[in-house]
Amino acid sequence: MIADQLTIEVNQLAKRYNREWIFKNFTHTFKSGQTYAITGPNGSGKSTLLQVLWGQLPQSEGKIDYVKNGNAIGVHDIFRHVAVAAPYMDLIEELTLAEQLEFHFKLRKPRAGYSIGSMIDRLYMSDSRDKQITNFSSGMKQRVKLGLAFFTETDVIFLDEPGTNLDEKAFAWYKENLANPDLKNSLIFIASNQKSEYSDRAEVISVAAYK
Repeated sequence: MIADQLTIEVNQLAKRYNREWIFKNFTHTFKSGQTYAITGPNGSGKSTLLQVLWGQLPQSEGKIDYVKNGNAIGVHDIFRHVAVAAPYMDLIEELTLAEQLEFHFKLRKPRAGYSIGSMIDRLYMSDSRDKQITNFSSGMKQRVKLGLAFFTETDVIFLDEPGTNLDEKAFAWYKENLANPDLKNSLIFIASNQKSEYSDRAEVISVAAYK
C-alpha cells in the first residue's frame, strides 16, 4: 500500500459551456503512484478537464470525491494537495528566479532534501539566479513552472501541455524529472496530444470518448 495515498473519484462528471458539452458521463478512479495521460486534439477539453479535477472550475454535473488515507478532502481544500504547471499560468515577472522560488516555498513545502540552491542547480539555471523572470525566454519560464511542480511536496501533480516552448535539451530535462523516484508515490496527470510527453506506463484517457 502506498503511504499517504490520495484518490480522486469522479462519477458521471460533466462540464458544459452554454449549450456545448466539453465532456460528459465521465466516471473514473485516479490513484496515487499512477500517471494518467489526458489526450485529445487542441480544443478537445483536456485543459478544462484538468481544471475541473484540481478544483479551479466547477463541474456542470456529476461528483468528485477527494480521499486521502480514508479521509475526505473538501473541494475548497484540495489546492493544498496539488501542484500545477501550465503554459497559461503566470510567474511573477518582477521577481528574480531565486525570489520566485523563495516566494513559492514560503507558501508550499519543498520535497525533502530540496533547498533553493539545489533547485536552481536542478533547473540548470545557476547563471540566471538573480535575473528577473521578465527577461527569461518562454522556454526558461516553462522550465521554472515545471520545476515548481516537481519540487513541491504534494500528492497530485497536474501538467498541462508540459513540453510547450521546451527545446530538445529542456525536454530531456523534463523527461528526466518526470521519471524522478521522488515522484513515485504522486498521482500525476499529463494533458497532452504528444505521446513523447508521457511514459508508456501512463494510463491513456481520451477526452473525445466522453463527448
